[in-house]
Amino acid sequence: MSTYPIFRADHVGSFLRPKYLLDAREQFAIKQISFEQLRAIEDKAIAEIVKFQEDVGIRSVTDGEFRRTYFHLDFLQQLGGVTTDAPGTLIDSDGKEKLLPPNIRVTGKVKHINDIQLADFNYLKSQANTLSVPKVTIPSPTMLHFRGGRAGIDEKAYPVLEPEFYNDVAKAYALELESLYNAGCRHVQMDDTNLAYLCDEKMRDAARKRGDDPNQLPFKYAEFINKVVDLKPKGLILSIHLCRGNFKSTFAASGNYGPVAQALLSEMKLDGYFLEYDDERSGGFEPLKYLPKGKIAILGLISSKFAQLENPDDIKRRIDEAAKFAPLEQLALSPQCGFSSTVHGNNITLDDQRAKLKLTVDIAKDVWGSTEIN
Repeated sequence: MSTYPIFRADHVGSFLRPKYLLDAREQFAIKQISFEQLRAIEDKAIAEIVKFQEDVGIRSVTDGEFRRTYFHLDFLQQLGGVTTDAPGTLIDSDGKEKLLPPNIRVTGKVKHINDIQLADFNYLKSQANTLSVPKVTIPSPTMLHFRGGRAGIDEKAYPVLEPEFYNDVAKAYALELESLYNAGCRHVQMDDTNLAYLCDEKMRDAARKRGDDPNQLPFKYAEFINKVVDLKPKGLILSIHLCRGNFKSTFAASGNYGPVAQALLSEMKLDGYFLEYDDERSGGFEPLKYLPKGKIAILGLISSKFAQLENPDDIKRRIDEAAKFAPLEQLALSPQCGFSSTVHGNNITLDDQRAKLKLTVDIAKDVWGSTEIN
């Protein structure tokens, strides 16, 4: 049995919250139950979602991000020197509710002041069977820069960004990764919207207006993430997921991977890349030509946004198309994003969620003969 912690049938990490967990969170918010009581209810829900993943044939198991409200803010706000505000929502011209960008500010020196995911990982590990590999998902460090740019980072704390700001963030992340590795974690996935947003011309223009060069920023972020890689435990697999937005089945950005592909795939010293490829917004597979030997691209060809189940032959055909640009043995399959990047969840059902993951597993077995990467 392979011990490599990325699988041919993988997933991004978040799952629909059961109603009893959502109810408990509301009760906690109005102080009807204690933190300890909420934690116990979360434990129950996590035990169930781990079994769900194992039953459907998923080997890389997460806690569904059941202890979080947002995939990124709950983590970032626990770093010293970081201040976050809950994002608002608006109704767009199509009548859909969309998430407004959260306010993430660096207000002091960035520090790792406590082990953020350690207790959560230990519980996840305790619930996983011996065939499963527990995976932790955390937000990408680029989120501390992209939204506000220079203006979002306190000038008293960091009069200049190079190299102190990037080094401090890398050290904070490295300490978190070390604590997880020492507890037995072997795969951490970083979720990154910013590199995907730099594929969208509107987002690129917004970066220009903040004083950043969208052509150079992907390479700057590659250097940034490589600082984390250089400090992480050697045996820890580190991957990245690029997300174009996933709030309540909506999206925030479009555009092919061309503007970031070289920096992302050739320059970043990561082990795996979870790439959204569920519809035409992601463009073609040509950017995969930059994928170096030894790295894995996990193709997000199954939609987590909509209930309609994909045709297996269509998915296999798309995998064949991708294999024209990167070797088949360096490819894997997953849903394009999580099923519930925020506590609100996508507009699908629990049965839809199960069917999507089962389809992912079945196709992976047909294409590669196994869900393991040897």
